[in-house]
Amino acid sequence: MSVDPVELEVFHHRLAAIAEEMGAALVRSSFSPNIKERRDLSCALFDGAGEMVAHAAHIPVHLGSTPLSVRAAIAAVEMRRGDVVILNDPYAGGTHLPDVTLVMPVHHGRHPRPVAYVANRAHHADIGGMSPGSMPLATEIFQEGVRIPPVRIRTARGLADDVLTLLLANVRGAAERAGDLRAQIAALQLGARRLGEMFAAQGRERVHQLMRALQDYAERLTRAVLAAIPAGQYRAEDFLDDDGCGTSRIRLRCTLRLARQRLEVDFGGSHPQARGGVNANLAVTSAAVFYAIRCLAPHPIPANAGILRPVRILAPAGSIANARFPAAVAAGNVETSQRLVDVLFRAFARALPDRMPACSNGSMNNVAIGGFDPALRREFSYYETVAGGAGGGPGAPGLSGVHTHMTNTLNTPAEALEAYYPMRVTRYRLRRGSGGRGRHPGGDGVEREIELLTDAHVSLLTERRRIAPPGLAGGGAGARGRNQLQRGRRTRPLPGKTSFEARRGDRLRILTPGGGGWGR
Repeated sequence: MSVDPVELEVFHHRLAAIAEEMGAALVRSSFSPNIKERRDLSCALFDGAGEMVAHAAHIPVHLGSTPLSVRAAIAAVEMRRGDVVILNDPYAGGTHLPDVTLVMPVHHGRHPRPVAYVANRAHHADIGGMSPGSMPLATEIFQEGVRIPPVRIRTARGLADDVLTLLLANVRGAAERAGDLRAQIAALQLGARRLGEMFAAQGRERVHQLMRALQDYAERLTRAVLAAIPAGQYRAEDFLDDDGCGTSRIRLRCTLRLARQRLEVDFGGSHPQARGGVNANLAVTSAAVFYAIRCLAPHPIPANAGILRPVRILAPAGSIANARFPAAVAAGNVETSQRLVDVLFRAFARALPDRMPACSNGSMNNVAIGGFDPALRREFSYYETVAGGAGGGPGAPGLSGVHTHMTNTLNTPAEALEAYYPMRVTRYRLRRGSGGRGRHPGGDGVEREIELLTDAHVSLLTERRRIAPPGLAGGGAGARGRNQLQRGRRTRPLPGKTSFEARRGDRLRILTPGGGGWGR
């Protein structure tokens, strides 16, 4: 059976629309502001072999990592009709523990094996561990929260109440967690129904043929992108500020080897895995490579498994780019992923100096606050990533106050934050002049100040507080970020990574970095 290009394009957008619809359903039915307001979630579709065929335009750090979770679920659990498998284990395809992945098989007719899979991943505002928000200054993964291997959370007979009860007994805000999990399951059921309708209308063989053709098409587009880059070897390195536990200037080194429409990405020479939680696992590193390649394309490439076929990723086991169990990884997903993109872009800039932008703010600027709300008489867990400046590029200045690269979330609106939590937003504005100078200057970061209306525990995981985001092609560096706590009339600086007890009336101020400038 042949595949018409127009039919393939329509098929691609049908799959993408299913993933987008799943995301919309999850947003509407979720409980926590982190999912409902910030949309910290991703949805994707997979073929019968567990290879990705479509991913909604959600979170880049999930794009290249969710497939590893799906493979782990398929390998660990023989999924039957109606089953839903849950997992968050960073050492089984996950990213960090708050990112909870659910996988559901799609069956067709009397075929005994799943013909496809649907999956989603959502960042839960708390998954247990040593501090509210589950983004602590940890030295091993056991301190970061509940680690869930691939297990069934639902069968055809309904929810696996024992698994759900065990999970909810170990997290803060159990009712909110339960609501978000049920929203994830509902989104999967919608996606499975939509895919089932497609199989019923076109037949199993035709849908599988179109899925393979779409992956092949993505591979051809990727090879064309690689063919347009001069063959050779290109190196770059950059540094994380610290791990929060005493180690500073943590090196990330990348070597690109391009030849014959193939790419080898080698992170050899990077720092050994750290004591603190800035370690990335292979899923996060793969996601950064996946994202960087898609950014190089002059036209969008369908987000599926074909993109990484001509790519080989080398990340030494036990390094900051491929940590071994039981390393802490909470910040690896959110901070090290950003630095991986920085170093990848700087390496590609050696081959494509007139195409690559300067470094963006280089941090997700993570804030987690939790405690007891005396007005509502319940526990609360607030988590947010704060926007910064984008790097200037060869054709335009960088945007100000945006989430860049591996995060693609919104902010929590001040109105929503104040409605859900015992907090008040007292300042939220662009940090004028924080972008790097240049022919095309970097975008400005933001200043966000929150007043606590009750005693609470605060955790910060932030970067670019010591090492400024560098410019490119002669452009200046963006301003470094700063964290501050105002108590009464006294304002004191806070480390980039810290965890502490705050008091009612304290004001937490986050000043995010600007992007680097491009050109003199």
